[in-house]
Amino acid sequence: MKRLRKSLYLQVIIAVTLGALLGHFYPNAGQQMKPFGDGFIKLVKMLIAPIVFSTVVTGIAKMGDLKKVGRVGLKGIVYFEILTTIALAIGLFVGKILRPGAGMNVNVATLDTKAIASYTSPSAHLNTVDFVMNVIPKDVADAFAKGDILQVLFFSILFGVALAGMKEAGEPVLRFIDGLSGILFKIVGIVMRVAPVGAFGAMAFTIGKYGIHTLLSLAKLIGTFYTTSILFVFLVLGVVMWWSGLSIFKFLRYIKEEVFIVLGTSSSESALPLMMNKMEKLGCSKSVVGLVVPMGYSFNLDGTSIYLTLATLFIAQATNTQVSTVQELEILAVLLLTSKGAAAVTGGGFITLAATLSAVGNIPVAGLTLLLGVDRFMSEARAITNLIGNGVASVAVSKWEGELDVTHARRVLSGLAAVDGAAANDGHELAADRPAANS
Repeated sequence: MKRLRKSLYLQVIIAVTLGALLGHFYPNAGQQMKPFGDGFIKLVKMLIAPIVFSTVVTGIAKMGDLKKVGRVGLKGIVYFEILTTIALAIGLFVGKILRPGAGMNVNVATLDTKAIASYTSPSAHLNTVDFVMNVIPKDVADAFAKGDILQVLFFSILFGVALAGMKEAGEPVLRFIDGLSGILFKIVGIVMRVAPVGAFGAMAFTIGKYGIHTLLSLAKLIGTFYTTSILFVFLVLGVVMWWSGLSIFKFLRYIKEEVFIVLGTSSSESALPLMMNKMEKLGCSKSVVGLVVPMGYSFNLDGTSIYLTLATLFIAQATNTQVSTVQELEILAVLLLTSKGAAAVTGGGFITLAATLSAVGNIPVAGLTLLLGVDRFMSEARAITNLIGNGVASVAVSKWEGELDVTHARRVLSGLAAVDGAAANDGHELAADRPAANS
């Protein structure tokens, strides 16, 4: 009982299990639990913008060397492009081999497209200009009010660069923001105490609303996607961790609390503050973590990339639409651009799919309706893969930059080093002993 009281990991597992059981046996009651999940996600999102701001600003200002800021940012973008391209290609390859939509023989004319109208309208389609313009906030207050990570990151980088340029004159401001960062992470520690309640509510609602029968109807697609995501984590991200001198298995055990929170809430953002804190404690440079992790939430969506190519081929196969090799390469090329905007707006994944199908031409956009019922069940795997991918990215870029303390990281992952108290074990004392910046 004492271990249960201290372990966020066990609490979330029990909460997710109870939520799934309630949603299955008492669907109406399960759906009424939705406010618990929504409330927890709102609590976390309330903190994301100020945490990203304080972490990025202090990371850049303490880094001092503005050339280094640009170098870390460029390395991050290069890494993101390579990994998301591999993820897109793997989704395409698995879709071709396993053909999850084959044999469904769906008549497009019978599909009700009203439910996807908001995703397929011309005004909803994303393009490069829209994405770039969306990075620039209407005003600073609006960016923080909306909690748009990319807009907050853009302003934070500008603020950090300006503060670094002020040198001694900016020290009072830097000390204030650094102190504010500690307070924010202390609040995260408080909010995480109700994570099991949020996970319970979100899981109960999902199972209660959509039901297990929905899973069974498109089990092959779901199974294919989950299997592909697992293989991507252990093979592709495993190789990256091996190159960094660490074990992917031990890393997953290290972030198990964050993984289960994301599993329960279907939102990788719900674990963003925890993840940034964990990466610093692991031995990654604070400046790298402050830039790479927030950037990754828009540019390094590995799980989403796998889903996009797999879902595109699934729709083609389910509607008996022939896709040539040239068109498959076209799908890959289009998604290399449009997938970067998947996190820019609500429902971005579906909007990106709609834009891709429209660009290819012969795959019916109406086929998106086939995914509506099961998309929620696949969102957990997307979010978890995205979360793990961004954690690995911070390790890889820190290693690339020569700022990863591999010896310390190995001791932490093996449980041989105390990670500033019990934070790594129970998730509750996140901020009490937050480490000094690695600059």
